Amino acid sequence: MQNALAVVTVVVVGLLVGVEFAVAVFVNPILDRLPNDGGLAARSDGARVLGKVMPFWYIGSVVLGAIWAAMAWGDTGAGLVATATALLVLSVLMSIAVLVPINSRVAQWSHDSVPEDWKQQIGRWDRFHYVRVGVIVAAFVLLVVGIA
Repeated sequence: MQNALAVVTVVVVGLLVGVEFAVAVFVNPILDRLPNDGGLAARSDGARVLGKVMPFWYIGSVVLGAIWAAMAWGDTGAGLVATATALLVLSVLMSIAVLVPINSRVAQWSHDSVPEDWKQQIGRWDRFHYVRVGVIVAAFVLLVVGIA
């Protein structure tokens, strides 16, 4: 049971890392290069769509990590899993405190209602998102090492 939980947790967190990494490194930079601020509508739509899905994915990752850490307590690697889970909790707290408020505003934007400082707000979101990606990558690595 614990091995299956470990595999499921690593897969769920690994997919989360892949999506967030792709958004940070590929998707958003491509959208930002579209002419005439064409990426604005795509970012707004992405904020709405991913804003509905990602909370469940992040919280689910924390729950899976916490259950795995509890089941493995005392075993080799349990400390790594617990640390990874703490990092996932940190990523959720970062999201709630910094990223979600910006994302909620972006989700409401249209070409008619965009604020003047929209590029600065998106830039701030991107910078914090890079940090969050680093945190979840570290958590993922710890989970993978914790399997061994």
